[in-house]
Amino acid sequence: MNRREALEKVSYMLGGTFVGASAFLSSGFTFADKGLFDKDQIAFLNEVGETIWPKTDSPGAKEADVGSFMSVIVKDCYTPADRKVFTDGMVTLEQRCKQETGKGFMQATPGQRTAFLTKLDQEAKDYMSKRKGDQPVHYFRMMKELTLAGFYTSEVGAVKFLKYNPAPGRYDGCTTERPW
Repeated sequence: MNRREALEKVSYMLGGTFVGASAFLSSGFTFADKGLFDKDQIAFLNEVGETIWPKTDSPGAKEADVGSFMSVIVKDCYTPADRKVFTDGMVTLEQRCKQETGKGFMQATPGQRTAFLTKLDQEAKDYMSKRKGDQPVHYFRMMKELTLAGFYTSEVGAVKFLKYNPAPGRYDGCTTERPW
């Protein structure tokens, strides 16, 4: 099973997101000026998301604007402690990228970004396996989870990647045939 198949199966487990996404998309809500971060930080989060979920023959995370999604969710849904972990994690990610690649994350090449985040992902997995119940979640895990949630609940993710069909099948109200 490849990464895309695994992520697609995870999305099906989160089936309620389709119903929520449909209501959310039809509401006319936009993310502009409603989040915690400025446009440069949102661009940073979009690049992190794009490295996690790159554009291939299907849309990537940047096309779904996951950075704006992350901003709103972190501001409106995270506890102050988790919000601090996330925002401090953004700073840590940038600093570590400079230390390890000699460039900031936005200036690094796609290959450098991928290698750096792969290493960071392994550190997050190790941290989470040893984590005690009262310790916070690793900031990179938060970023990955929000990238996936933001992608799958976006119009781009639901329509172009998952091939969402709002009205599957056909309804025949006047029929004498019984389906059972």
